Amino acid sequence: VQLQASGGGLVQAGGSLRLSCEASGSIPPPNSMNWYRQAPGSQRELVALMTTTGFTEYALAVKGRFTISRDNAKNMATLQMNSLKPEDTAVYYCNVRGIRFHYDFWGQGTLVTVSS
Repeated sequence: VQLQASGGGLVQAGGSLRLSCEASGSIPPPNSMNWYRQAPGSQRELVALMTTTGFTEYALAVKGRFTISRDNAKNMATLQMNSLKPEDTAVYYCNVRGIRFHYDFWGQGTLVTVSS
């Protein structure tokens, strides 16, 4: 299974970006599709997750600004990021993790830079 993340870029504070993650190959449900981010000098942190059944969870720092969605049939997840702040600057990683079966796949990361 390969995960391809896209949509990163440079945006001014207050702007929006939409990240996409497409998984190739068979990914048995149930699972959680997740977005993590890692800023320079910081640990990787969970930004948002969405399970096969639609349960979502967000980091406190992004709640109300970011929205995760997924298309189970296409094994795709998106992260709509609004009202971006300079502190959102990071490399964003797509991840899919099995809930019943043990697997944990990562994408290559996409850089988001928010200028002030």
